Amino acid sequence: MAPLVSIEGLSVAFNGVPVLRGVDLALGKGEALGLVGESGSGKSVTWLAALGLLPRHAKISGSVRLDGREILGAPASELDQVRGGRVAMIFQDPASALNPVLTIRKQLCEALVLHRDLSGEAVKAEALRLLNLVGIPDATRRLSAYPHEFSGGQVQRIMIAMALAGNPDLLIADEPTTALDATIQAQILELLSTIRREMSMAMVLISHDLGVVAENCDRVAVMYAGRIVEQAPANQLFADPVHPYAQGLIGALPPLDGPRRRLTAIPGTVPDPAHMPDGCAFAPRCALAAEPCRLAVPTLAPIADDRTVACIRAEASRRALLGIAAE
Repeated sequence: MAPLVSIEGLSVAFNGVPVLRGVDLALGKGEALGLVGESGSGKSVTWLAALGLLPRHAKISGSVRLDGREILGAPASELDQVRGGRVAMIFQDPASALNPVLTIRKQLCEALVLHRDLSGEAVKAEALRLLNLVGIPDATRRLSAYPHEFSGGQVQRIMIAMALAGNPDLLIADEPTTALDATIQAQILELLSTIRREMSMAMVLISHDLGVVAENCDRVAVMYAGRIVEQAPANQLFADPVHPYAQGLIGALPPLDGPRRRLTAIPGTVPDPAHMPDGCAFAPRCALAAEPCRLAVPTLAPIADDRTVACIRAEASRRALLGIAAE
């Protein structure tokens, strides 16, 4: 079956400095993809570039296809139909995405008029339905409220309602639970999961929280320094990570059961895009790095069905992991 979204060789540079270095991703209809990695890996930039939301000085190349139709570099009129219509995005800071001087009704109705061609009482009824769908109490009265009158969790629910206004085929959730307490996080994630099932909607979940990704995604892509370094079904990746970076991310998670162990820390930081090391970008931080790692940039290669890894030392990495687990 043809993918809903296909990204090939997506590269982005700001003022001549590359920040994305050939990203390849495919997302099927109804699939949930998790995108993980440290800050600065390029997770958000990937989708902002795909939707034409980067500043004018960004130089973008590659291919982004939606249902087989190229949208990278498409005219603004065409992108206006895609953004909010076929593809919706929930941004990291929901409060800053809402206009503080307009009521929630005004902002929701604007999205409905633009993407659903509704008018009159039908717009108001649909806005009320969306607020009820995302669990805003006393929705009829709260439609006339302003963003500052809502809590952080409620603002995030409103942003989800606005994202759903166009009945999108794909929802991109960029850190949707940032700055929310654990109870509200769980409620927001359950809401997203329920809506995705009911609407048969695909979802990209961008997150630093690997537990959130493990519970809510079918497949996971690990990003580092502007590249995808490993892609795999979620259960396989968390049970048997192959790339040393993926191993480091998962090794830093505290176990919920079994004997206590010292958490594994990844030394160093993500390299400055303007001063990337030669060869593999992760080599300076990798305990398994060898001379070939510093000479050539690894490319994604299949190691099993529906699983790819960009690591020259992939087999050595897997053996090392199994050796640690056997001790």
